[in-house]
Amino acid sequence: MRHRRTTSDTVFLVFVYAFLGALSLASLLPLMQAITISLSPPEVVNSYGFHLIPTRFDFAGFERVIHYDTIWTAYGNTIVRTLLGTAITLVMTFLGAYPLSKRTLPNRKLWTGIVVLTMFFSGGMIPAYLLIKNIGIMNSIWALVLPGAVSAFMLLIVRNFIMALPESLEESAKIDGANDIVILFRIVLPLSLPIIATVGLYAGVGHWNAWFDSMIYIQDERKQVLQMILRKILLEGQDVSAESGSGVHAQAVNSETVKMAALVVSVLPILFVYPFLQKYFVKGTLMGSVKG
Repeated sequence: MRHRRTTSDTVFLVFVYAFLGALSLASLLPLMQAITISLSPPEVVNSYGFHLIPTRFDFAGFERVIHYDTIWTAYGNTIVRTLLGTAITLVMTFLGAYPLSKRTLPNRKLWTGIVVLTMFFSGGMIPAYLLIKNIGIMNSIWALVLPGAVSAFMLLIVRNFIMALPESLEESAKIDGANDIVILFRIVLPLSLPIIATVGLYAGVGHWNAWFDSMIYIQDERKQVLQMILRKILLEGQDVSAESGSGVHAQAVNSETVKMAALVVSVLPILFVYPFLQKYFVKGTLMGSVKG
């Protein structure tokens, strides 16, 4: 039976679409501005200021970024951090969520309550710093991937997703002689691709964009991540042109052009990955948030 749309439904939809349109523009306009400046020659940047469509193209800014070695070293560190951190998060989250999804787990509500408690209270930055220092992982990638390996929020979403799977599948597997480990890897994980993509995307984007922990725990600049180097370029005025502008690449380039080119280079991987994970991301988030 087809639902007839009322006037209030139409007004509500118009409001929702207008709000989402404004939100999309607020997200797209800064990105378009950054791309336009990164592709524009210095005279256009100095003359036009804010504009969304490039009037002339100049790739000198990207050329400077390509020849700036520090960015590529930081790029490699960020890729390693993102892959390692995401893998650790996926493994630890599923190993924690799977037992919590079992109604037969002794004191299940107590363990779930302890997990929820960590969402409201934490030790704070100074205890975390002392912990990282005393266990000897300062100035290493482990200081970046281990402290946030498991998110309580994502752990509960994964637990809810697994609880929504039909129990008859596990009962059939147990009748055939499968234990919990076999059920987890051969039945639960293949059915959990949407939530795996969701957790992976959350963890991957989080590691890719993180810079604060790198500023606190990493003293060696060769081990710094990309976002920390970008912060130095954008906020502290670190001169990319001076360090990369030699030989054939020494032509005049607007510093804003180089900064925006570095910014565009840093967001490209996430822009390419997200469309492939978007359908799993929506499905996994919705299914994981249904059951309490």
